[in-house]
Amino acid sequence: MARSSSGIVAGLTAAALATVGFLGYQASASAPARPAPAAQQPAPSTAPSQSTAPEAPGKPGPVPADSGKGVRVVYSVSQKRVWLVGGDGVETKSFSVMPSTVHPKTGSYSVDTRQGAVTGSDGAAVEHIVRFATTDGVVIGFSARKDGATPEPDATKKTGGIRMTRADGDAMWNFATIGTRVNVVA
Repeated sequence: MARSSSGIVAGLTAAALATVGFLGYQASASAPARPAPAAQQPAPSTAPSQSTAPEAPGKPGPVPADSGKGVRVVYSVSQKRVWLVGGDGVETKSFSVMPSTVHPKTGSYSVDTRQGAVTGSDGAAVEHIVRFATTDGVVIGFSARKDGATPEPDATKKTGGIRMTRADGDAMWNFATIGTRVNVVA
């Protein structure tokens, strides 16, 4: 009887692993191809409601000292900035973002889901969604609007999409795979 039970458990485990593998493949297969070259991308609108993410003058500051160690995404809510930090602890890329109306609490998270393209909670078509937290029932994640815009979010809505340019969204997508640490600092 013990032999039969272990066979059932092994079968169920194999079925679960196959399902997870299939879902992972399905998620990666639904991801859009790399964004079109800049010449083919729509130009961001200059209308006030379509402002671009703020870019700090000069070179961005170093990776915050209180942001942990090792491979990680560092997101500073107050600086409206992200750093992608490689295995050697050196920043590989840093860029400004447009925060959502609901912010993650400071602390360490892990990328738990990714999705190639969806309609965001603000109704915009977005791509390269990298989710890592839930705050007050709102899912928080990084994404890029397909139209390339990074407008201020509607303050009357609870949204969790931290927006970035399409090029930065592509970099995030390639860097932040499932399980990658996301450290949120003030």
